[in-house]
Amino acid sequence: MAYCPYSGFPVGAAVLTTGGAIITGCNVENASYGLTVCAERTAIQRAVAEGYRRFTAIAVTCDIKDSFVGPCGACRQVLMEFGTEWDVYLTKPDGTYKKTSLRELLPLAFTPAHLQKN
Repeated sequence: MAYCPYSGFPVGAAVLTTGGAIITGCNVENASYGLTVCAERTAIQRAVAEGYRRFTAIAVTCDIKDSFVGPCGACRQVLMEFGTEWDVYLTKPDGTYKKTSLRELLPLAFTPAHLQKN
């Protein structure tokens, strides 16, 4: 369902809530490139709009066949907003996947805990 007329690079994502719900997202491009929203952020925004705030995993997929593609830096930071202990599944079109973690993808992350006053 991705809308990617400029890059031709469709991406899909699905987040898993702690309650077992799966919320999906896709990238939505814009002629003003900076306003493009990645699949991972679309999934999070949909989940938040539906009342979810706690997540355990995300799966990300695109049509690249020869390597696993992870979330961009901005998406990693957005995911970190909702917890540091996420499983991240990077998938290929043939169904193969690589399991990693958000902590591994974004070490030494800036988190909401950094904003708490001592």
